[in-house]
Amino acid sequence: MGIAGNHAPLPAHAHLNLLGWVSSAIFGIYYALNPLKAEGKLAMLQFFLFTAGIIVMIPALYFMSLGDTALEPLVGIGSFIVFAGVLLFTAVVFSKQA
Repeated sequence: MGIAGNHAPLPAHAHLNLLGWVSSAIFGIYYALNPLKAEGKLAMLQFFLFTAGIIVMIPALYFMSLGDTALEPLVGIGSFIVFAGVLLFTAVVFSKQA
């Protein structure tokens, strides 16, 4: 973006930073501090669900911000998958396991 001077994909960049790195770091820190919960199937499902949502949402958001509005439904689907991953993380945190 800086070299080209095209800041149109800024939303994808911001979402990748906040969801792909910051949220994942929060999940990782929590699981590192609670290794018994990290070993559970719910935690593994949460990781794969959240990651799949990121993989769907970020590229679609990138191309949508460059003008391909046909990808908007894919961004929405990816967003819901990411949200489901966050809800699943909440379930892991508040579960009685460990």
